[in-house]
Amino acid sequence: MVEKRIKLTELDDVKEFVRAASQCDFDIDVSDVSYNRVVIDAKSILGVLSLGLSKALTVKYGGNNLQFENVLSKYATA
Repeated sequence: MVEKRIKLTELDDVKEFVRAASQCDFDIDVSDVSYNRVVIDAKSILGVLSLGLSKALTVKYGGNNLQFENVLSKYATA
């Protein structure tokens, strides 16, 4: 299982992230870095938006997809 941190600050960022996640044939979970209790399906735009813009998010997944990796790199945080 791979775990990365990202930050989506604009609606277009969320759309791009969800679009890339939807192209993957494996599960992708997203949670707020502060509150790992709530886990959202990364393929749900409403779910990702419910976590709030401008918050650091943890993305967990267990597959390979170059396009998705490129999107994650674009929004990666330290």
